[in-house]
Amino acid sequence: MEINKLYSLPKLPYAFDALKPYISEEQLKLHYQKHHQAYVNGANAVLEKLDKARKDNTDLDMKATLKELSFHIGGYRLHNRFWENLAPAGKGGGGTPKGELAKAIDAEFGKFDRFKKEFSQTASSVEGSGWAVLTFCEKTQRPLILQLEKHNVNIIPGFAILMVLDVWEHAYYLDYKNDRAKFIESFWNIVNWDMVSNRFDLLKK
Repeated sequence: MEINKLYSLPKLPYAFDALKPYISEEQLKLHYQKHHQAYVNGANAVLEKLDKARKDNTDLDMKATLKELSFHIGGYRLHNRFWENLAPAGKGGGGTPKGELAKAIDAEFGKFDRFKKEFSQTASSVEGSGWAVLTFCEKTQRPLILQLEKHNVNIIPGFAILMVLDVWEHAYYLDYKNDRAKFIESFWNIVNWDMVSNRFDLLKK
């Protein structure tokens, strides 16, 4: 049986040096080429293991195997979203949301500054490795902030992910050492609000 590898590293929507000074070329290359690639490789390796076990009719530790698959696919998908919701400062990055997303944020949080504060606090308080996530609950029609541990803990199934901030140390250590708070503050200068707003508009439709 020929194994079909479903995962591959996506192309970045900007050059490696485009996010400077907030994310250096060296930091971006390390994050994208090494860490993101590792999740791609990990997901494909687990799929190969599953295919081989089914072909050979052998048993696997399904709990461990599927937990590993969830971890790598989560890392793959969250990193895809992370690159998409960034843009060079002054060239699509930074500022504040507009349109329906801006209205939804104001309705939920009172004002953008309150949303920014809560999102930043969510990111800074992740224990160990994880993410801050802006999502949307279609049931209540409310934008919500989630804190994910690793890539796959605390995710609410079915909630669309609008924007993410990676606060694993590999996302910022070359540029900011252990100063996660400074990295989080820098993040707001390179958020691609047009992309996030477009994603929100598609959900609302």
